[in-house]
Amino acid sequence: MEVLRHLKDFMKENKWQYIVGVIVLIIVDTLQLITPRIIGNVVDSIGSGTISNGQVLYYALLIMIIACFIAFFRYMWRIKIIGSSRVLEFWMRSKIFKHLEGLSKNFFNYRKTGDLMAHATNDIQAVRMAFGPGVIMLTDSIFLTIATIGVMSTSISPTLTLLALIPLPILAIIVTFLGQKIQKRYKLVQESFSNMSDRTQESFTGIRVIKSYVQEEEELLRFSNASEEYVFHNMKLVRIFGFMFPMIGFIAAISFLVALYIGGNMVIEGRISLGELVAFITYLGMLTWPMMAIGWVINVIQRGLASLKRINEILDAKPEVVDKKGVLPIENLNELAMHISIKNLSFKYPKSETYALRNINLDIKPGETLAIVGKTGSGKSTLASLFLRNYNIEEGEISIGGVNVEKIPIKTLRKATGYVPQEAFLFSTTISQNIAFSDPNLSFEKIENAAKTASVYDDIMSFPQKFQTIVGEKGVTLSGGQKQRVSISRALIKDPSILILDDCLSAVDTKTEEAILEHLQDVMKDRTSIIISHRISAIKNADEIIFMEDGEIVERGKHIELLRLGGRYSDLYKKQLLEEKLEEEV
Repeated sequence: MEVLRHLKDFMKENKWQYIVGVIVLIIVDTLQLITPRIIGNVVDSIGSGTISNGQVLYYALLIMIIACFIAFFRYMWRIKIIGSSRVLEFWMRSKIFKHLEGLSKNFFNYRKTGDLMAHATNDIQAVRMAFGPGVIMLTDSIFLTIATIGVMSTSISPTLTLLALIPLPILAIIVTFLGQKIQKRYKLVQESFSNMSDRTQESFTGIRVIKSYVQEEEELLRFSNASEEYVFHNMKLVRIFGFMFPMIGFIAAISFLVALYIGGNMVIEGRISLGELVAFITYLGMLTWPMMAIGWVINVIQRGLASLKRINEILDAKPEVVDKKGVLPIENLNELAMHISIKNLSFKYPKSETYALRNINLDIKPGETLAIVGKTGSGKSTLASLFLRNYNIEEGEISIGGVNVEKIPIKTLRKATGYVPQEAFLFSTTISQNIAFSDPNLSFEKIENAAKTASVYDDIMSFPQKFQTIVGEKGVTLSGGQKQRVSISRALIKDPSILILDDCLSAVDTKTEEAILEHLQDVMKDRTSIIISHRISAIKNADEIIFMEDGEIVERGKHIELLRLGGRYSDLYKKQLLEEKLEEEV
């Protein structure tokens, strides 16, 4: 089946686990067929008075021995089949996580976190159920039904068997029809669960904003609406089960009535013995489980298929940015002269018709610092994203040492680049582990030096746990400036060949900014640097400054040259000087 295409590797590795498990399950079902026949013989012997106390004990022991074998083999098939389904759960979760890590940044711009979480939890659990209990119930339904009917018709009465099983075709038609409904409604249940998960995750993440704007009631209403939608779709699914399982039980009851009435008459007429009728009723009772299992099988498998289709949508997604054919075997960016050249670069974001960058041309020599300044939305961060190859370059090119970045392995490029984004993201672990994120084996001395260079060392030492302080989710226990400086430390400790600071000093005061830049001067001497900032004080010492507006470079030069030009850069500088004076007066 096409829907199982992503499970081929797993099934190839674990097929013998399932084969052995199914064989053992069939052995258990076969042993279960012996007991009713023994009970029938005992009943006939008691009725005819031809059985002794010793024979009763013998039959009792025989039934107990069979029960012990059934128990042992039942344990075996649980280990093989249920155990394999648990391995599948682990395998799929790892596969999805690895695949998501390999997807391009643009993928996450259009997929909600709650939806991805639902794939990694509920959907995988549904697939596990299909490949665990689903396989068991399917085997029971097929083998136990065929074997039981075969024994009933050959050893007791084919006529009674045929009459008692007349309701089965009706059951098959009902289950087939309802199975299609189950799959459609379960898909809606999973989608509504994703929406509810996303709403919950978003609310918890933004709880501080919610509280500061006193929007608790409104958020509760939004969550309630999402929860009600989930309950609504669940109830539509429950209504099908509410009809299906009682219907299966009702049809099973009809079979018992037929067996009792017709079988009773056959005993009276002497066509079958009382023991055979007891055995027949017992076999018919054994058939009730496979009949019930048909409903469960349809339910579990349809749910599993619906979830697998949702998972396939994720696994079918391809990363937009990958190493293309002809990529050079460059393992270290230092093999190239760190001369960055950008020629005729224009860029539009996927699904957008508007250019974010237009005709960008830049030349950054080794060891030089390029500064980019401009209003919000002018294209500063977009340029940094393209350099890191977060998106494909369709028009123009970026090259390092004369080599197009598309010819450089993505892993090599990103390893050699120290990037500090606008929004500092810290993991829910210690400050030390956040700084040493690029290499957990880095010495504590290097961690301390990186913190000192980023002017965050004194802040860290003021905490009770110092470098072992847990920063909380997304670094919530730190101030905005502290988070930014820890992020700078994380980039510096890599000892990168290229350093990109994307407006990462916006949350620190001017005095702290000056201290950081002073420490960074020594660091940036030996590497090519790109500083993006709104503050001119952060970039005035750069070798070249460009002022961007609407995705274009409108002014370029050194700080003094741009001031003499008297254009946009000069106006921005004067405004910022005025703001600083007003702050000092206050």
